[in-house]
Amino acid sequence: MQWIKKDMELYVGSKEYIDTAIIPILPFQMSQEGNLSKSTSKREILSIFATEIENELSGRLLLIPNYYYLEYGDKVEEMERLNKWTKEIQAQPFKHVFVLTFDSGWKRYEKDMSANLLWLPGFQAENPNSDELRQMIRGQVSDVVELIRSYW
Repeated sequence: MQWIKKDMELYVGSKEYIDTAIIPILPFQMSQEGNLSKSTSKREILSIFATEIENELSGRLLLIPNYYYLEYGDKVEEMERLNKWTKEIQAQPFKHVFVLTFDSGWKRYEKDMSANLLWLPGFQAENPNSDELRQMIRGQVSDVVELIRSYW
């Protein structure tokens, strides 16, 4: 289920079956214009990943809206803020909350996070909507889905 009206209405009526949430987290920065293309490409690719995971686990998983943080900001502050998001989500109640990111810097804070970290090695693509990229994503999504299922 995604964060759209139709899915939220369905969620409210069947929330006892939906026990897993994913929060995609994405860096944001405007100060280094040379990196804007790379940064936006990663956002698009992570969005595709999250949507593919949601499609695979439809009916059991809710895809939370993206969480943005300053790329060069204080990760400790961001982790505390992200933990507040996680606690809000867990109170609904969600038994399993995952944070999805390409940013390996979050691995350093994983033990202090209230959610399970799903770090994916990032990669670049000229066209985030290419068939080749989508095939590669689908291959990796099956591995991530199996990892999520191992928590159930």
